[in-house]
Amino acid sequence: MFDIIPSIWLMNGKCVRLKRGDFATQEVISNNPLEIAQAFQDHGIRWLHLVDLDGARRGSPKNYHILEAIAGYTDLKVDFTGGIATDGDVLKSFEYGAYAITAASVAATFPERFAQWIMSYGREKIFLAADTNPDDHKIKVRGWTKKTEIDLFDHIDFFYERGLKYLKCSDVTRDGVMEGPNFELYKEIVDKFPTIHLAASGGVRNTDDFKRLKDMGVTAVVFGRAFYEGIITLQDLDKFMAEYGQ
Repeated sequence: MFDIIPSIWLMNGKCVRLKRGDFATQEVISNNPLEIAQAFQDHGIRWLHLVDLDGARRGSPKNYHILEAIAGYTDLKVDFTGGIATDGDVLKSFEYGAYAITAASVAATFPERFAQWIMSYGREKIFLAADTNPDDHKIKVRGWTKKTEIDLFDHIDFFYERGLKYLKCSDVTRDGVMEGPNFELYKEIVDKFPTIHLAASGGVRNTDDFKRLKDMGVTAVVFGRAFYEGIITLQDLDKFMAEYGQ
């Protein structure tokens, strides 16, 4: 099974795009995230990565109303992320319709808390985001605005040993610039953690990148900008899924 997962990034209730996670590059794509989500569903997409950028910056989710609308008016499995830091945030996300949550900052700051979430809520519901600049492989958090001194592979290993099943990894230098995924990074992760379900994120240019990631053993790809700029179309997604399935 290989999932192609579109992302919707939210600021002030609107769908936006950024380059390399830089909030100064914000461009509004749509005032109606639900409409975009429904279009994905209409073309056979099963998952949606919904990113609350306001929540990521302030350290607690803000755009629950968008989550609720998408969960209520589509059948998409919504993976919600952005500022989830407490058990209350996790529970509220599920109450508003999230199928799963992805967390980054809390896993870096309070690793035992995140490990407990995996145990408490189940490994099918709690995903780790481990985002990094490959120059130093240090983890970046708070919407990539803060660098830690935590090594990427040590970080993944800590949670892998505690039952982690789903990992999203972004090369932040490639996000939103369509220069191609960091295939070498993803190959290294797949080799080191062979049973992990890895979603590659950042730099995707076309469905050929999807195929290469699939052939490497990556189990999902998260994409955004290439779609919103019309380089990957809904018809391209139809063709890929007809050939390779989801």
